[in-house]
Amino acid sequence: MDIVQPIALALGTSWASGINLYAAILMLGVLGITGNIVLPPDLAILANPLVIGAAGLMYAVEFFADKIPGVDTLWDTLHTFIRIPAGAVLAAGAVGELGMGAELAAALVGGTLAASTHATKAGTRAVVNTSPEPFSNWALSIGEDVAVFAGLWAALKHPWVFIIALVLFIALMVWLLPKIWRGVRRVFRWLFGSDKTDTGQATPPPAPAAGKPPGHEDWKP
Repeated sequence: MDIVQPIALALGTSWASGINLYAAILMLGVLGITGNIVLPPDLAILANPLVIGAAGLMYAVEFFADKIPGVDTLWDTLHTFIRIPAGAVLAAGAVGELGMGAELAAALVGGTLAASTHATKAGTRAVVNTSPEPFSNWALSIGEDVAVFAGLWAALKHPWVFIIALVLFIALMVWLLPKIWRGVRRVFRWLFGSDKTDTGQATPPPAPAAGKPPGHEDWKP
């Protein structure tokens, strides 16, 4: 059995789940029900018309919610509890034919990968939403959808190409996440008026005026 294909599919589904779970399920379901691909037995349920219909409906909702600054961040926050476990389940299903050990390993790696892509997406959106114009948000949203469809297609048809591209993407995430995190912290300080600096140290209080004891600014001689 060629194990590269199921591994690429496991990585692809978990990676895509962290970005747009409903687009990933919709694409796999449509390709499966039309006979363009043969889904692994544990993922064959994705080709069920009810699953395709639900995924299509939720993808339509996300398509519009994802393009409204502020709403997209709320949507991403709620989906922290959906995308990550779903990515782990889909990854495990992709390698189900390889045995229970492979399923557990895929679930662990898939959940971590879904969490990483979800964090990258949500953090980037939170930073971009500080821009007064909506066009950068729209461009990111459309680019994410295109990346999900193209990435899954590559995982299905050109697994080695996808795996190499994914390694490069992970390297990019490792480089980007600290910068995104600093940007998110600045956004929260701006929203809630925090007086913390980028180093996480509190800003020291101003020195008292000459001739006045500390903590008694209104004291008069």
